[in-house]
Amino acid sequence: MRATVIHGPHDIRIEEVPDAAIQKPTDAVVRTVLACICGSDLWAYRGVSAREPGQRIGHEFLGVVEAVGSEVRGFRPGDLVVAPFVWSDGVCEFCVEGLQTSCPHGGFWGSPGSDGGQGEAVRVPFADGTLVQLPQEAAADQHLLTALLALSDVMATGHHAAVAAGVGPGSTVAVVGDGAVGLCGVLAARRLGADRIIALGRHESRTAIARTFGATDIVAERGEAAVAAVQELTGGVGAHAVLEAVGTEESMRTAISITRDGGAVGYVGVPHGGSAGVDIGQMFDRNVALRGGVAPARAYIPELLADVLNGTIDPSPVFDATVGLDGVPIGYKSMDERTALKVKITF
Repeated sequence: MRATVIHGPHDIRIEEVPDAAIQKPTDAVVRTVLACICGSDLWAYRGVSAREPGQRIGHEFLGVVEAVGSEVRGFRPGDLVVAPFVWSDGVCEFCVEGLQTSCPHGGFWGSPGSDGGQGEAVRVPFADGTLVQLPQEAAADQHLLTALLALSDVMATGHHAAVAAGVGPGSTVAVVGDGAVGLCGVLAARRLGADRIIALGRHESRTAIARTFGATDIVAERGEAAVAAVQELTGGVGAHAVLEAVGTEESMRTAISITRDGGAVGYVGVPHGGSAGVDIGQMFDRNVALRGGVAPARAYIPELLADVLNGTIDPSPVFDATVGLDGVPIGYKSMDERTALKVKITF
């Protein structure tokens, strides 16, 4: 089979790899129908995150079950499924608590020895604990399939930021970052009843999506200018909930500074600038809470799936470019150069 592998910075290739196959009785093999490139994949692409030459890459996909191990009970060949970006056994104490990202038997797609999500098929460990079934009729609806693909990571991660920050009915929310996760955070905040949503971003095509997702205000400034702009919009008090979806020192400093006293920051941006942006003294003096981390997408997918299916939310606009498998290297380049927001891969 063919799959995406990374050999070094800016060196993404499509190569022949061993076929995905059942290795343990709890495995399933999923034939990929849709996958995509994540903003977090770019850290490996840019050489910021180390990868072994030839390592698989990609962690967002949905597809059709091709085969199941002898102990798999919840799925059978032909089922349409979506996979969260982390596999988990579904039965450990962390999984039962809804924190599947801490499952001691879990792991990330594309880690050494595992299949990546950007390939023609994927071996799924612990299929019963990991996969979520989709309605079979969705297979014929490309728009719906695209929206469902977002559940594998970006929509669940934006929702995690909103939940961590305590977004609720009537709240004022600020979202730092106009990438796919930040935009899904806007959508999640609207879903949870936020009265006002301030989106921080400077790319007009992205802030236009933020508007359609529910943003009431746009702040294009950065740094201290952004803090001043949000303070002006909120009468000098800041936002009840701030969603941080970038992961840099500057973005975290901005997020904490624009949080209302007694409010909270939900951080989901993959950290890549150290922790210098977290000023504990500032947080202490103003009773600002900091929550978040890796989103337990498997815990959130069922409730988000229901709202995608009933039309309450539609995250599909975050996908603004589409490639086939051979076009994946170009897709990485496009996202790296910011000519694409999020690239969908069709098979």
